[in-house]
Amino acid sequence: MSISEKIGTDIITAMKAHEEHRLTTLRMVKSALRSKEIDKREPLTDAEQIAVLSTLLKQRRESVESFTKGNRPELAAKEQAEIAMIETYMPQSAGEDQIREIVQAAIAHMAAGGAKPGPRDMGAAMKIVQQRILADGLRADGKIVSEMVKAELAK
Repeated sequence: MSISEKIGTDIITAMKAHEEHRLTTLRMVKSALRSKEIDKREPLTDAEQIAVLSTLLKQRRESVESFTKGNRPELAAKEQAEIAMIETYMPQSAGEDQIREIVQAAIAHMAAGGAKPGPRDMGAAMKIVQQRILADGLRADGKIVSEMVKAELAK
């Protein structure tokens, strides 16, 4: 079952259970997926659906930060609840150890080509690491990945 199909069945369940906040969040997610599908003019792949959900999660996290800074804890809590709901549809999140292994393997792969990679090779290293994370069917926060890559390249 694809992500959008699962969201569709969960919307029906939320309607029957009269869960308003869950229902509005799921409808928002379905709307974002449908909008992207219309822009593309063909059904979305699983990777594209995950990318849309990642974008929604990133937006929610930024909102939580700004609401917390703006002293609006009730709005920050609402966004946190939406993050928790959206994350249930995402693939397994990679742990720090898994990410570190992937980063070290990618840098070792780059070093096999000749000179030891340095901080200026950040972009190339990030590209390799992101591809390997996707290939493994995992997901990882870009900030955490970039910090690990930066730390490994600085060694």
